[in-house]
Amino acid sequence: MRIIRKVRALTDWRDALLREGVSIGLVPTMGALHNGHRSLLRAARLSCDAVVVSVFVNPLQFGRGEDLARYPRRLSADAALCREEGADVLFAPTLAEMYPSGFDTAVIVRGLSRRWEGQFRSGHFEGVATVVTKLLNLVRPQRAFFGQKDYQQALLVRRLTEDLDLGTRIVLCPTVREPDGLALSSRNAYLTRTQRRAAPVLYAALLAGREAIGKGVRSGAKIRQIMRRTVAREPLARVDYLTACDPTTLKPLARVTDAAVLLGAIRIGRARLIDNVLVKR
Repeated sequence: MRIIRKVRALTDWRDALLREGVSIGLVPTMGALHNGHRSLLRAARLSCDAVVVSVFVNPLQFGRGEDLARYPRRLSADAALCREEGADVLFAPTLAEMYPSGFDTAVIVRGLSRRWEGQFRSGHFEGVATVVTKLLNLVRPQRAFFGQKDYQQALLVRRLTEDLDLGTRIVLCPTVREPDGLALSSRNAYLTRTQRRAAPVLYAALLAGREAIGKGVRSGAKIRQIMRRTVAREPLARVDYLTACDPTTLKPLARVTDAAVLLGAIRIGRARLIDNVLVKR
């Protein structure tokens, strides 16, 4: 596996492969890789000739007071995982490589960025859209792989690739979970032992919402109430949002009559956890 830190070196490598008709898969990450990322690498490896993993802690997607300074950074361990999974390139650029002096452009996906995560993390999705657009232009992959845990992010990236005719297929891969249901996340490292025991309450709330729909509950307000009641049983958890939405637009549903996505975000100590469950009827 080759570790590339310079944009020019990456584009030279890319151009050589594209001239040979080699298909490229991209797994964009902020590092602190875990088994959820491992599953994305495996999906990319199965469907593409060459795999690029990017590791870049993108400051544009962190708001004021968020965890940019303490976000886990462990490039050596990330490189080892990438080697194990057969990645061809680990792209780990510096801040100056990605945002050189004078950089003054932003990418905004208006509708999908306003709700839920966008409401609680001002500017977050503008940062995501900008860095992902840069990465897609630099790598020019046929496919890019995202985890379902960040469902809103994946929808937003799919929207921007379609709107801007970037030519990359966005592949959504299933969420990888701990045995107790907690979705794998780099930010789980912030949880103390006691907080970690409390953390599965978010997934439990989403499952309670899905179970209610399966039993015939159709009211969006009732489903939200059921999910909030579940979280309320855990005194360490504070709800940012729990909702039932249209799985394409993420608009909240007054009634669940067809497919839906149940979205949730809670805070436990210093950790902010997000998760979702898709419901098909």
